[in-house]
Amino acid sequence: MSIDNLIEKIREKQNPSVIGLDPRPDYIPPYILRKHIEHKGETLQALADAYFEFNCGLIDVLSEIVPAVKPQSAFFEYLGPPGVEAYAKTLSYAKDSGLYVIADVKRNDIGSTAEAYSEAYLGNVKIGSIEKRAFDSDSITVNAYLGSDGIRPFLEVCKRDDRSIFVLVKTSNKSAGEIQDLTAGKEKVSILVGKLIEELAADTTGAYGYTRIGAVVGATYPEELREMRKKLKKTFFLVPGYGAQGGTAKDAAGAFDDRGIGAIINSSRAVICAWMKTGRNGEDFREAAADEALKMKDEMTRHLSV
Repeated sequence: MSIDNLIEKIREKQNPSVIGLDPRPDYIPPYILRKHIEHKGETLQALADAYFEFNCGLIDVLSEIVPAVKPQSAFFEYLGPPGVEAYAKTLSYAKDSGLYVIADVKRNDIGSTAEAYSEAYLGNVKIGSIEKRAFDSDSITVNAYLGSDGIRPFLEVCKRDDRSIFVLVKTSNKSAGEIQDLTAGKEKVSILVGKLIEELAADTTGAYGYTRIGAVVGATYPEELREMRKKLKKTFFLVPGYGAQGGTAKDAAGAFDDRGIGAIINSSRAVICAWMKTGRNGEDFREAAADEALKMKDEMTRHLSV
């Protein structure tokens, strides 16, 4: 089962970390960007090719350290069609490197549109008598605002093709509480969303006790994170907010169960931009990312037993 596969990769690497691949033009080492501009001019294609080279370099070193990566689609879509192509290539390269891949796309809709999103990122596209995968990911992020109608189509594809989804429950941003902390009846909205997804996925529990629908719960709200862990015992957590957003390993530790499993912690900028602190103009971006990822692993493992 998909979440079981993620847990096994975490245990194999002894590391509950996922690295967000969130490239931006100013995050790319200058020598990489310059090379592609010299080849294809100041074009979107040149920047997309630079993104892909940067991502491949990161994946090459990180695949030895972390179990998963989380490429964020928005930064690729920013470049239009060349960026979307680079995104698809990045997902495939990460999968081929043995990583569990979470496509951070935050999609949601109902009916045939939700089915199209779920087939695009989790399933297959039918072409005549054959099927092809458009975007090769193990899991995606999903917005739950439309309720169960916007989740079930994704869950059905997950069951059919052994995939998983992570639904936004308690996000790491500052304004999250404007909606997520509102009380409906006797519970906060975020808790109700968490209970809804656990109920929807109740028949998909895997060998480690977690279902195919995970929850995105931020490390920036450690008390709520611990509360979520107590109330959502079958829901695996994807925890953003570590590092650049201010969350610490101690904050994130509340996401794990008493076996030391149940969550994976995300860091993005702190790792992929680590080269900016070394003074070597990005020539050492691979080594800098690896060093930062190992530092994160050490910090996490000091606070829990994986």
